[in-house]
Amino acid sequence: QVQLVESGGGLVQPGGSLRLSCVATGNIRSINGMGWYRQVAGKQRELVAFISSGGSTNYADSVLGRFTISRDSAKNTVYLQMNNLNPEDTAVYYCNVDGRSTGPLYTWWGQGTQVTVSS
Repeated sequence: QVQLVESGGGLVQPGGSLRLSCVATGNIRSINGMGWYRQVAGKQRELVAFISSGGSTNYADSVLGRFTISRDSAKNTVYLQMNNLNPEDTAVYYCNVDGRSTGPLYTWWGQGTQVTVSS
């Protein structure tokens, strides 16, 4: 059983910063890509940032230059540093991990953490 545990969400003023963390625990044999998605009520979940096993990254245009994704493979952890936040960044943020446990390649999701940007 693999679980993703997210932390770091909360309420922040416009222009502020938050750092999200996601730890993958359980019977993990290997991890490929790791990413962050976000979803606003009534809208589709969208990719925010992705990092490959080799460290290559890609970002949504709306967060480019403000958000930074990183990973600590030894700790099965992915981070999302979010700077210069604005109200449009308000959403539930979900961690996403592609990897293998005891079977074929699988995608796991975290439970989501709320980020609210408001004055």
